[in-house]
Amino acid sequence: MQLKNIKTRMSLATCTLLQIAGPVAQAVESEWEVDSAILIYSESGSRVTAIEPAVYAGRDLGDDQRISLRLVVDSLTGATPNGAHASSVAQTFTTPSGQSSYTTAAGDTPLDDSFFDTRVAFGADWEVGIDRMSRITWGGNLSKEFDYLSLGISATYARDYDDRNTTLTVGVAFNNDRISPEGDIPSTLKPMVTPGVALNREGGADRKIITDFLIGVTQVISRQTIVQLNYGFGQTDGYQNDPYKIVSVIDPVTGLPATATGSSFFDTALTGNLPYLYESRPETRERHVLFFKAVHHFEKDVIHVSYRYYQDDWEVTSHTFDLRYRYEMDRGYLQPHIRYYQQDAAEFYTHNLELGTDVEATSGVVSTAFASSDYRLAESETLTFGLKYGLPLEKNSEISMRVESITQTVDDGLVPIGEETPDLDAILLQVNYSLLW
Repeated sequence: MQLKNIKTRMSLATCTLLQIAGPVAQAVESEWEVDSAILIYSESGSRVTAIEPAVYAGRDLGDDQRISLRLVVDSLTGATPNGAHASSVAQTFTTPSGQSSYTTAAGDTPLDDSFFDTRVAFGADWEVGIDRMSRITWGGNLSKEFDYLSLGISATYARDYDDRNTTLTVGVAFNNDRISPEGDIPSTLKPMVTPGVALNREGGADRKIITDFLIGVTQVISRQTIVQLNYGFGQTDGYQNDPYKIVSVIDPVTGLPATATGSSFFDTALTGNLPYLYESRPETRERHVLFFKAVHHFEKDVIHVSYRYYQDDWEVTSHTFDLRYRYEMDRGYLQPHIRYYQQDAAEFYTHNLELGTDVEATSGVVSTAFASSDYRLAESETLTFGLKYGLPLEKNSEISMRVESITQTVDDGLVPIGEETPDLDAILLQVNYSLLW
């Protein structure tokens, strides 16, 4: 559940992306279009590694109907940041189960190496023609992890105008998610405790409801150019914390994690309390997304350009620029890819909480309602460079491979030297095989 940014979620926002026909011929009514892939994602520093096989199958049923099926399996292992930051002293943490502990050396970013996850996701769409110019697509998806269950439904209505040069799309999606983390739901802004001490927990599971609306228009500009503009609105209600993330409490005198010297509440030998609090995020999140994409077909080559603007009421704002150029060769094609992503921090993101200012030294009462030091909510920039090579094998099949290098830089603000969030480097490799069957 901690790596949603690299997981293939079957969301409404991707339902109407522009499609440019590839070398696989258009399927006739009796044939299945099959697209299979395996993706390998690996972060530097012995962090998360993901292996994700996936398969898509679509078929025209006749009578203006079409069915599409998707199956994705994720397997994730490795070490993931727990939210605390590096310190000049060694730090000891308790695992999510509360049964054991692990220690991070001085100067190292705290990583929980007990992280693992396996997800199986299935989705299906059924497109039905209403008349010659309009159609509706019904969708459903199921995703199951060891600590997360997601059930979703969607409906998308599309209507063509102007001899099918203009398409208007309206959609809605609804997801009901159940979170049941290892060790149960942590009590927000309560301390992590040593093994053997009663855990600060408030139940075994919680829920999150996600509702998304989309309106978009796709316009054929010429025989070579097509553009798309989408606006999406989303609302999330319910449990939105990461149950495995903590926030450090720092003694302002020493600059180190709080101890009994500065706080009786963090007298670990007496209370069992460690100087780390479980994060707290608002239970509502309202999102706005504006997406633009243009595709131009030259004599042979094709260029894809897109821009995505995101804003929510957590004060997270982001800009995403994406460029792909498909260069056709005598045998196959090459497609370079550049992506730039910039994000502002959430209003409650903090590097740490300060003893005496944010956290009362005797009672442990926290003066703020929300706090998270999850680097995914920090101000950051991510740059991706990639290259894809595709090769037709027969009349109705193709194999392709893409490699991408991803670099993320987090801006912590004015933090002490040695406590910065380190840059993240990752490599992505994906192999696809498509055919008509």
